[in-house]
Amino acid sequence: MCVHGIFLVRVIKVIWQAVRGTSKQNYLICSNMQLKKYSFGVGDRFARQGEAQLKAFMMADDKGIDITPVWNKSNREHLTVGSEPAETRAAAGAAVKRNGWKGPWFVDADHINLSNVDKYIESCNFFTIDVADYIGEKVPESELKQFAGKFGRYAGELRIPGIPAPFDVSRDLLMAAAEKFLFAVKEASGVYRHIERTKGKGNFLTEVSMDEVAAPQTPLELFFILGSLAAESVPVDTIAPRFTGRFNKGVDYEGDISRFALEFEQNLHIIDYAVSEFGLPSSLKLSIHSGSDKFSIYPVIGNLIRKHDKGIHIKTAGTTWLEEMTGLAMAGGDALELARNIYFEALGRFDELCGPYANVIDIDKHSLPAPAEAGGWDGSRFASALRHDPDNPGYNKHMRQLVHVAYKIAAEKGDVFTAMLEKHRDVIAVQVTENIFRRHMCRLFDL
Repeated sequence: MCVHGIFLVRVIKVIWQAVRGTSKQNYLICSNMQLKKYSFGVGDRFARQGEAQLKAFMMADDKGIDITPVWNKSNREHLTVGSEPAETRAAAGAAVKRNGWKGPWFVDADHINLSNVDKYIESCNFFTIDVADYIGEKVPESELKQFAGKFGRYAGELRIPGIPAPFDVSRDLLMAAAEKFLFAVKEASGVYRHIERTKGKGNFLTEVSMDEVAAPQTPLELFFILGSLAAESVPVDTIAPRFTGRFNKGVDYEGDISRFALEFEQNLHIIDYAVSEFGLPSSLKLSIHSGSDKFSIYPVIGNLIRKHDKGIHIKTAGTTWLEEMTGLAMAGGDALELARNIYFEALGRFDELCGPYANVIDIDKHSLPAPAEAGGWDGSRFASALRHDPDNPGYNKHMRQLVHVAYKIAAEKGDVFTAMLEKHRDVIAVQVTENIFRRHMCRLFDL
């Protein structure tokens, strides 16, 4: 073969290897960079339950509901467990391959900011930019004036299609919104640009979250937040505001359901109007953080998204880890003993474990079963206390919340814990799948 022929063969080989490598990487993460109408974020803290989780999505698909899986894991969870984002991606990719999942899927760098995003950029294609800590931070007076100039046209009586009563937008309200949220929006913009420089525009999805704060954002505030994100050219795909009421980890919603319904419906209309006014992505949708186990508002959410033909992203919170503990209890023997010991240790480390989650849990210490009581329970009784079944008199929401934040103890047990998960994987898998499909998807979509 001539020199030119050899050179051509080598070039073709290099191109083929590059294409093959790119195809493999895309398959591991996602086959289609599009978040469908409905999506669920699922956490897998010990990277063992991907197949069982994905089975729930396949069961929903069999019922005619197409839901995109998003595997999410926060920086706090990675640090606590001692895992890396690449492990989350690999576990999700393996589950997709083994289950034969053909739809899109994503890996979410959950609750990240500029200080920790770099280690997620290669492995993730969905980024939840958490700006809650930046709400209320000051911006220069010149930027406040720019905000007023940009959005001054909405001063006066603002009518949002679908919302009967107009909003009264004063200059003071405009400036208050800028002072409260503008710094946070600019922080989100900075993180987005940082990711974009590495991954490239259009190669990842963006969520902006501001849910872990004391006060909810009003629908009108959400409008100006979305307008500010658009002004910063952040193509936000999902937005996670703080809603009225309590969204505690692993338990049901607490608050005025009728007030939540009104706020949620107004937010749907706000998003529609913001998309048309500011040129945001037409697929923009609400994201419900700590959205697992909020059974009392699932009918409200489900009815409203069907009424207005809207999408939703539900981000679950530790519900799979709780099902792992439930499964271990049901397995009995050494597995039950391990689950008991994790709970007993959690009782002794209450302040340490609960401190980081103080804003999203409400635990009455007096309602926690003492070791003398829980130590006498069989596996079925222990599982009943943990499993979120409001109709079961044995269910204990205080114990459930404490175990929710006790995954640190399981992580400290290392191979002892993960080996037990492997040994009883079949029992645990049933709990994980049933929890996501029966208790969550069926309630939300009225299946």
